[in-house]
Amino acid sequence: MDYGENHVKEIAIDSEYEEHRYIYRFMKRSFDFVASLLGLILLSPIFLIVAVAIKIEDWRGPVFYSQVRLGRHQKPFKMYKFRSMVVGADKLLKDLLDKNEVDGAMFKIKKDPRVTTVGEFIRKYSIDELPQLVNVLLGQMSLVGPRPPLTREVEEYTDYDKQRLIVKPGCTGLWQVTVRNDASFDEMVSLDLGYIAKRGFWLDLCILIKTVAVFFKPNGAY
Repeated sequence: MDYGENHVKEIAIDSEYEEHRYIYRFMKRSFDFVASLLGLILLSPIFLIVAVAIKIEDWRGPVFYSQVRLGRHQKPFKMYKFRSMVVGADKLLKDLLDKNEVDGAMFKIKKDPRVTTVGEFIRKYSIDELPQLVNVLLGQMSLVGPRPPLTREVEEYTDYDKQRLIVKPGCTGLWQVTVRNDASFDEMVSLDLGYIAKRGFWLDLCILIKTVAVFFKPNGAY
C-alpha cells in the first residue's frame, strides 16, 4: 500500500483480531507510558515558553484548552492542547460552518479568523498538540493512532467510518505525516484504516520519526 496516495481505498478491519492483539497492545502501552513521561519532563521548558507567549498575547485567557473527544469504542475523554484560538472559539464555529473547506464529517479552513498570532505559529509546527502527552500518560490516547473525533463528527459517520474507533486514538498518525490537512475526510479515513490494518511496532516507530521531522519541516498544518 502506498500511504502517500491521495485516493480512497476500501478497507475492512477485523475487529476481533484487533481485540486479541494482547502482546502488541501491552508493548504499545508500555512504550507510550515511558515515552510520554519522558517527553513531558524533557519538553517542560517549551511548555513554559509557549505558556508565557500565550499569556503575553492574551493574559486573561487560559493557556490550555480542553475538548471532549471520542476514543476507543467511542469512549469520551477530555483532550488537552495549548490554546491556539481566541476565547470562546467554539461558540463562533456556527458562523463559519458554511466556509468549511473539507468534505465529510470534519471542519477545516486555512484562514480561520479565530486563530491567534501565537496560535498560528504553534499550529504550524504542531506544538499546540504537545499537552496531549498527558492524555497518553493517562492511557486515554496513544502516541500513534487515528485522531480522536468530536461527538458531532461521529454522528455523521457511516459504519465504515466508525472502524477507525476500534483502536485507541493517537497524537499522530499516518495521514498527519503524509498528506496532513490536504487530505479529504474520506482519504483520512482510508489512511487511518490502512494504518490499523498494518499497524505494528515498526510502523509506529516510522510514523513517530516522521512526526519529529514535521516539527522542523511543516507539511500543511493549519
